[in-house]
Amino acid sequence: MSLSKIQKLEQYTIKHPQEVLLITATIEKERDQLMVFKGFSSSLMRPTEFNPDVPMLPEAADIISIDRLQSPYNPNEPNYIEKGLTWKQMENLF
Repeated sequence: MSLSKIQKLEQYTIKHPQEVLLITATIEKERDQLMVFKGFSSSLMRPTEFNPDVPMLPEAADIISIDRLQSPYNPNEPNYIEKGLTWKQMENLF
């Protein structure tokens, strides 16, 4: 079984614990932002499911952009590594 997009992003952050990913996506016609860090993802705009088996990013979601940031993440002074990556560009980093 292949990994979903969010699982791939979570795996990436496990291998790169010095990075935080900020994903902007459209989920069911609504804009959302998700933060992925050390294998865990959570929504910044809607409730995060307590069950880790429920993906925060459904496969039908449209990823608009992915930002790579240096951890620890400080929302007042974010330290961007790369900003505005597409899914294809991010796949090249896996």
